[in-house]
Amino acid sequence: MKTIKIGLLGLGNIGTGSYKTLEMNRDEIEKSSGLDLRITKILEKDTKRKRDVTVSPEQFTQTPSEIFNDPEIKIVIELLGGIEPAATYMEEAMKHGKSVVTANKASVAANFDRLTKAAKENNVMFRYEASVGGGIPILNAITTVLKANKYEEVLGILNGTTNYILTQMTDYGLEYDDVLKIAQEKGFAEADPTADVEGIDCANKLSILMALTFGNYVPPTEIPREGISGITKQNIKNAKAKGCKIKLISSAKKVGDHIEYSVKPMELPDSHPLASVSNEFNAIFIKGNAVGELMFYGKGAGPLPTGSAIMGDVLEIAKIYGAHE
Repeated sequence: MKTIKIGLLGLGNIGTGSYKTLEMNRDEIEKSSGLDLRITKILEKDTKRKRDVTVSPEQFTQTPSEIFNDPEIKIVIELLGGIEPAATYMEEAMKHGKSVVTANKASVAANFDRLTKAAKENNVMFRYEASVGGGIPILNAITTVLKANKYEEVLGILNGTTNYILTQMTDYGLEYDDVLKIAQEKGFAEADPTADVEGIDCANKLSILMALTFGNYVPPTEIPREGISGITKQNIKNAKAKGCKIKLISSAKKVGDHIEYSVKPMELPDSHPLASVSNEFNAIFIKGNAVGELMFYGKGAGPLPTGSAIMGDVLEIAKIYGAHE
């Protein structure tokens, strides 16, 4: 059985989830691929923290070049978060002939052209399925089985924190501030929820979706954006009276020869497929000129759902390497 060695940048929650996904499904992965996938080096400062996986001390390094310069490592998984140094590390890995997998929507969205160009120039693969929708396989669908379509519209509930808050406000008549506090206590919202509640996270994901569906890269900072912090109980009540629910919607639509796009709260009729998506779940609604309307639904975050998408990307790359070695 061929062994494919992997370098991992970051062993936080998502890194641990990815590591665990590989270990708990190792038998199935080996049986289906005929490959032995091994995470041999891990860039991580906190080597003492208790994690739900078994990692040997010799796997850890605090020197990125140890991973980039290792000729046996074929794939690098970047899970550091943040725009930098993540983008520079991904580019550096590609320059050393390694394919890259990431879940880092902020870095991919801010550096989409740079990173896709680096992959092409260095003849390596760059995969980022987990950057949009966590475990939902939306990017793979867009770029493979749906590729024969001209895309007309993309609508998404792309952030579990905001969807949880709006669902609780709708179902229980709670105030925004009260629900935010509950969401933070349950771990659905960060201590600083700005990126989520002000639509920054959604803008990153919409930027990536637009680049793949319409071939039109728009930096996330240029996407018109409005969050949910101004939504009141009265807004929710008014929407209900019209048979609607308020959702934070990431939207891109082909209008003539240009694309209209935004992230903002919208009133959706109760009959719309996205209106029934509740709490921390995500969904992406796509319209193609051949396939018609489709909706992808599932857990948009979390260590294991995200780890599932990451290891799916890793496995696809590994199969290609395995077939050519």
